[in-house]
Amino acid sequence: MKVGSAMKIAAIAAVAFLLVVAAAFSLAPSRGVETKVEIAAPPASVWAVLADIKNYDKWNPGMRLIGDLSPSATIENIEGAGEDQMIFWPTVLVVRPDRELRWLGHFKVPGLFDAEHYFLLSQTPNGTELTQGEHFHGIALWFYDVNQVTPDFAKMNESLKVRAERP
Repeated sequence: MKVGSAMKIAAIAAVAFLLVVAAAFSLAPSRGVETKVEIAAPPASVWAVLADIKNYDKWNPGMRLIGDLSPSATIENIEGAGEDQMIFWPTVLVVRPDRELRWLGHFKVPGLFDAEHYFLLSQTPNGTELTQGEHFHGIALWFYDVNQVTPDFAKMNESLKVRAERP
């Protein structure tokens, strides 16, 4: 085979590979999970616990946050411990005291595994309904079951409930 023919074949293979990668990113799945808990405390009390990231280690069983909860800020999100520990650097999207906290993180490359995490607080006759959820998007979702985070969300919700309801 001549050098020119080999180069054409390599160029065609490279273009085909790039088209497959582009198709994978454009066809990437999206999924979400959501949990809720009723808290016998007003939204301002729940928000005070949720936004006090310096004291997460006193009540939150699986997540520590470091940084400033202000829109466009990058925070450090440390989840788990030991060999299972993962660290992310999401960007804070929304901070609406007593109502909503939301951030967006990526794993390595945007589009590979993106996660928009949110907390919504709604006034109820008995206090606050806390909704915690996450919208996932990316090609890694073909290999990852997002429902496996649901128990951790429920555990965090319960811990937040206990802390916010404390006198």
